[in-house]
Amino acid sequence: MDKKLISVQETVEEQINIEETLAEYDTSSNTRNLKGNVAKLVGILAIAMSLFHLYTAGLGSLLVMKQRSTHLLFVLSIGFLLYPISKTRNKNKIPFYDWIFAGAGVVVTSYIFLNFESIVRRGGMPTTLDIVFGITAVLLVLEMTRRSIGPELPIIAVIFIAYAFAGPYLPGVLGHRGYTLRRLVNQLYMTTEGIFGTPLGVSATFVFMFILFGSFLEITGVGQFFIDLAFSIAGHKKGGPAKAAVLASGFMGSISGSSIANTVTTGAFTIPLMKKVGYKPNFAGAVEAAASTGGQILPPVMGAAAFIMSEFTSIPYITIVKSAVVPALLYYLGVTVMVHLQASKQGLVGIPKEELPDLKATFSSGFHLLLPLIAVVGFLVKYSPLKAAFNSIIIALVVCLFRKHTRIKPAAILYALEDGAKKAISVASACACAGIIVGIVTLTGLGLTFANLIVSFAGGKLLPTLILTMVASIILGMGLPTTAKYIVLATMAAPALVQLGVPLIAAHLFILYFGVIADVTPPVALAAYAGAGIAGGDSFKTGLQALKLGSAGFIVPFIFAINPSLLLINVSPIGAIVTIATACVGIISFGAGIQGYLFTHARHYERALLLAAALMLIHPNVVIDGIGLGILAVIAITQHKRYKSENEDTREVIVENRVILSNSGNK
Repeated sequence: MDKKLISVQETVEEQINIEETLAEYDTSSNTRNLKGNVAKLVGILAIAMSLFHLYTAGLGSLLVMKQRSTHLLFVLSIGFLLYPISKTRNKNKIPFYDWIFAGAGVVVTSYIFLNFESIVRRGGMPTTLDIVFGITAVLLVLEMTRRSIGPELPIIAVIFIAYAFAGPYLPGVLGHRGYTLRRLVNQLYMTTEGIFGTPLGVSATFVFMFILFGSFLEITGVGQFFIDLAFSIAGHKKGGPAKAAVLASGFMGSISGSSIANTVTTGAFTIPLMKKVGYKPNFAGAVEAAASTGGQILPPVMGAAAFIMSEFTSIPYITIVKSAVVPALLYYLGVTVMVHLQASKQGLVGIPKEELPDLKATFSSGFHLLLPLIAVVGFLVKYSPLKAAFNSIIIALVVCLFRKHTRIKPAAILYALEDGAKKAISVASACACAGIIVGIVTLTGLGLTFANLIVSFAGGKLLPTLILTMVASIILGMGLPTTAKYIVLATMAAPALVQLGVPLIAAHLFILYFGVIADVTPPVALAAYAGAGIAGGDSFKTGLQALKLGSAGFIVPFIFAINPSLLLINVSPIGAIVTIATACVGIISFGAGIQGYLFTHARHYERALLLAAALMLIHPNVVIDGIGLGILAVIAITQHKRYKSENEDTREVIVENRVILSNSGNK
């Protein structure tokens, strides 16, 4: 870290234990603290897992079932050794039953790998041994998922399994003919429609490689570079630490797969500084949570959901990234505007420049660390995401050698290989568990039934359907990691929107947005609660503040679902520029309406008009945009005049007080 930020580090060390906070709010961080030979064994397995995926990414992956079964073999064997059965259990050693679980994971996955050809020849006629291993595999996946991400997704999966059996006893459209244990095991264990389905397939290729890419970026020091760069750009401005937090969290969140982890790691530096310049704890924690959550919708990586979206929709990955850029930037603009207006309301200033890293020096010392991120975007245009991630890891290893202070030792490379594999365990477990849900939805046709129910309940109208889908997405998104929540929502909620004519990419981005925004939506706003834990604020109040800061994320998806111009679909270059420009102005108006402040405190009717103008400006329509601009201009002029008048009155009072004091002194 720059020596001028030493005081920041000291503040952090006094107030925050990052690992404890992560373990409290992020189940995927609740791992054992292993030592000795056992720790070495787990480390060797993790490194082997990363080397396997690097090998298949560089030289070509195996047959689908063999690639996915090997991936799950590593996940289950490492996972049961790494994650305890509960938070309260002894984390320093591995009990005998977890060795059994890990061994069972190796057996049930190796069985698929070694017997793949004979399973294919049997063609849906599982043997007794198939059924035993299939039931064991399902139970192991459910338990591994519970340990690594919490009980929510496994509970949903169990409900779906029960639904597969209970079909004949259910009334109305939810009823179906029901399925035998043999049929269900065949679907979930012996085909690519269950555990080894598309979600695990994406985890075994694109997702793992991008998680590993993130680990390699971390060892090069890019995280600290992002933080220093953000503070050197924005730290000295009005409310500077909060703006720097938005920038740094956006940078980190775009390559991070967890809103909570990003909140804790970046917030460890930014939250104490926000409090130092005058932001209240609840607001400081909320800023970090809202900014970190936004990283899950910010290209190029988007919390790995973009890769799964590409597989589900058959839309090229680069097309998804292009469409996601403008809405994501509007979200961040909304957070930044509200941070600035809050600072204006409180009269908060930034950190003196002399206490911050120098922009020129910071950029000069670390600009080469940005090359892998630039390269990955370029590679994504030309190659598959798998090849792009592989090439970008090579670039990251090469560019860190350019400068002496960023060169890494072989031990650091081994650490990155181990760290990447361990981070992938929770994501892969969630994907395997989500595969159970997808498999049963495919088997029973529940996805179409659920979509028909939503459309029917909404009377076949688009806006009510969007609202119902939003509510379903937020509820299903609470407590789940980004990849898992997207998979569930893509299966259950997106088809309802597509039925009513919403473009496929708009429908899937819509559910992703609201699934992600669940991380800052009380009562289960996990990212906000993590921010509150660091800031020392009230969890629920921090959640409400984070929801307020991220409220642009509630408006923008409705706009692009109704009119997909914001996604740059079927729009000319000039039209795109106009759409983006008016949407940006609309977000500023929206932020002012939410905060009740533009140039000065807004009156009630002004707030209502600001919000109305915002909706008009964000909606892509020339006439409506013109009306919105007119309303905003009138309020801006009115407020600016009132602001000048208030300042003149304040100056007159100051002059009068000085005269009084001067006369008193003369007497």
